Amino acid sequence: MRPLVTTETMARADRATIEQLRTSEERLMELAGREISRIIRDSGETFLVICGKGNNGGDGFVLARHLLNSGASVILWPLCPVEELKPVNRAGFDILLAYQQHCPALQLASSKEELLELLESTPCDVIVDAILGTGLSLAQDGAPLKGTTAEAVAYINELHDTTPAVTVAIDIPSGLDATTGFAAEPAVRADLTVTMAFEKAGFYVNKGPELAGEVETAEISIPAFLLPEPRMSLVDNEFAADCYTLRETSSAKHQNGKLLIIAGSRTPAASMLGAAILAAKGAAACGTGYLTLSLPPELADPLHLALPSATVIGRTFESIMEKAEWADAIVLGCGMGRDPETMQLLVKLLKEPLFRHKKLVLDADALFLLPETGLSLAQLALEDALLTPHLGEFSRLQGDTVENIRQDLLGYAADFASSNGIHILLKGSPTIVSSPEGELLISTSGTEALASAGSGDVLAGMIGALAAKGASTFHAGAAAAWIHGRAGDLAGPISSQVTADMLPGAVKEAIEELFEITPESAHSTT
Repeated sequence: MRPLVTTETMARADRATIEQLRTSEERLMELAGREISRIIRDSGETFLVICGKGNNGGDGFVLARHLLNSGASVILWPLCPVEELKPVNRAGFDILLAYQQHCPALQLASSKEELLELLESTPCDVIVDAILGTGLSLAQDGAPLKGTTAEAVAYINELHDTTPAVTVAIDIPSGLDATTGFAAEPAVRADLTVTMAFEKAGFYVNKGPELAGEVETAEISIPAFLLPEPRMSLVDNEFAADCYTLRETSSAKHQNGKLLIIAGSRTPAASMLGAAILAAKGAAACGTGYLTLSLPPELADPLHLALPSATVIGRTFESIMEKAEWADAIVLGCGMGRDPETMQLLVKLLKEPLFRHKKLVLDADALFLLPETGLSLAQLALEDALLTPHLGEFSRLQGDTVENIRQDLLGYAADFASSNGIHILLKGSPTIVSSPEGELLISTSGTEALASAGSGDVLAGMIGALAAKGASTFHAGAAAAWIHGRAGDLAGPISSQVTADMLPGAVKEAIEELFEITPESAHSTT
């Protein structure tokens, strides 16, 4: 997994590199400029580099020098008077002034008017945003940038929209908050962000995804061991593969995950058998060895038609408790119903010591009923449980509005997990998984293909399967979310036509892709 950082964590890592590892600020800036040049040099021949007065601008000055050294042409627009630059940035600019005497490929603009004249005769291929760094802190979207900074950011976007030039942001698009993903007005819309040392959390929430574009990381000798624990990380295919347990050659069904799914209901008004079937198919697609569903008895026959490999038990407390003792993990809630009898059953089950010690995945109707039961999650002290709400369900659990939660997805998820002593998977784009200890895992693999009724039921079954096969619910949730998102990509060529019943087959494809399975290696367990 790739570590993600907030503004505060990145600042602490910077300071630790300088103070503990004896790496100077000048050396970090030199490494940054050189690495950025390596990454973007092939993007064009003429680069417009627009520099602010902070360290982001200092990186831009060093970048300009390395681009010149590699044979590129550079138009440089510093946005502040030389006397406002701090010494480390002034040194980088002074070197360029010395270059100018020997290097006609470098042109300096002291104002926007001069810049416009230069661009008339020398159009640029690449616009480099080196204006604002990760120090910007925003409480909400839309805070106005001012003065020359606002003018420069607006002009970058204008050039991007009216010319073939691509926009590259150094470290972070100017105007974007590295922690929250909130954006100022205006904010740079980058095609590529070359970020220093670690990806920033703000790239993946709120306005971040639309402003950051493609993200590449420049290695500048700030080591990961300087990051504080617990960490925030981006889930990837390698993590998903590590969490997926392949069957041993000589294993039996009961050694490959015994999963109990308590789901489905039927009333005179509606049937929710589909939710149970989708959850079961999601679990089966993830290779769970032994799958049992607790259903109202009248739903057993249609369930068997949909998934003959599953066994079915009734919906009584006694039958569930008997099978719960057998199960390695339990999924509770998909289409389970919301009537008083179901609520009483939920309360009775969650209060049982056996359930407290089991791996639990609580989804859908279980989440709806929790606030109605008066149960305190913190008092239940479930040892390894995961809640899987979407934003609307989380709003009910949290007791706050969806609008407020959207403003700080990472903070709300972390606070809820910590205060309730439970893992939480907040579904959305991105999907955020938080532990009571403060660790955050973020999955960005999902697309609009998953915006279809029943896709969450498939995910719940997948999480249960990975947990039953050995992963904690925290890791199972993050890995399943990544596979689920990839399955959405594979389910059909047009995302808007993907439905939940297409996902289980695509889940199998996504898992095969994880292990690069071919017909010749299909029985491999390594």
